[in-house]
Amino acid sequence: MKPATYSQIYVHLVFSPRGRQSLLTEKIEDRVYRFIGQTIVNRNHKPYLINGMPDHIHILLGLNPAQSISDLVRDIKRSSSTFINENQLLDYRFCWQEGYGVFSYGKSQLKMISNYIRIQKEHHKNMNFRNEYTGFLNRYGIAFEDPYLFEFYD
Repeated sequence: MKPATYSQIYVHLVFSPRGRQSLLTEKIEDRVYRFIGQTIVNRNHKPYLINGMPDHIHILLGLNPAQSISDLVRDIKRSSSTFINENQLLDYRFCWQEGYGVFSYGKSQLKMISNYIRIQKEHHKNMNFRNEYTGFLNRYGIAFEDPYLFEFYD
């Protein structure tokens, strides 16, 4: 009998539609979030929470180490863009902006980050996406250069 692989890896993904357009409206967000959740399950990961704003998305998931994070994000973006376009959820072609943020958490932090993601709409009454995103980068000591961040318009 072969030994199994056991892991406990929790990651928080953040990314945005191309041009930071506010396209993930209340009208389509539930369908898109459910589709992304199923995509995560189909790739043998565990979705915990998906929420966001019209101009960006937050995904908390349990990562299966058999797939790289970059491959998972590529799969999520590709399949969800196809889903949105083939189902004509918008009147024009949808695609995600290049790049993403990924942050790791321990099991003891899941409640805190879940609560944070759950109240996105309330949270963004007081903070714009640029400040939120650069706050994550700074909090976790991730070096970045402004020209290589998402396109910010606020």
